[in-house]
Amino acid sequence: MFLENTVNHTEQFGWIEVICGSMFSGKTEELIRRLKRAQFAKQKVEIFKPAIDIRYDDEKVVSHDANEIRSTPVPSSGNIRILATDVDVIGIDEAQFFDDEIVAVCNDLANRGVRVIVAGLDMDFKGNPFGPMPALMATAEYVTKVHAVCTRTGNLAHYSHRTAASEELVLLGETQEYEPLSRAAYFKAIKEEKKKKAEPNNGK
Repeated sequence: MFLENTVNHTEQFGWIEVICGSMFSGKTEELIRRLKRAQFAKQKVEIFKPAIDIRYDDEKVVSHDANEIRSTPVPSSGNIRILATDVDVIGIDEAQFFDDEIVAVCNDLANRGVRVIVAGLDMDFKGNPFGPMPALMATAEYVTKVHAVCTRTGNLAHYSHRTAASEELVLLGETQEYEPLSRAAYFKAIKEEKKKKAEPNNGK
């Protein structure tokens, strides 16, 4: 459960919030919502995203339904520590693509009194914990897990099933490359793919 109220208002430390889930689950949408609320409250907000993520815009963080907010693309998490000065709130999108130092960066910022809001995929397309996300979730005060809707069953989905023929861990994509699946649908799909690979190539 996510709580925004704090009890001891004299405490100078900040905190970390993690928004995680599968593709198409509304992670970025929730990140933008929280950041825009902070901006409306006249708080100083800075948003960062990995420089490799240029699917919608080079500089803006954009959700799948075209909600957007201005951001700063950075090549590594160390740049965030350098650029994040004199701010109240920091947003970080697609955190799974950052290096492991992102965990220390987020903790350092929180220890400086900054509210850090991080969004990212919790699992890769193989169903394994993705990059630094597990460590971020472990050190965060608040973790919000959001779900998509399974395209095959209509149930809640938290797996990002890759439909494109690629084994690369990082493959930026949309509905042409990924579909959100429930646990049952995901493992059924993986089982079918393994079966196809094991079948002889019709004498070829």
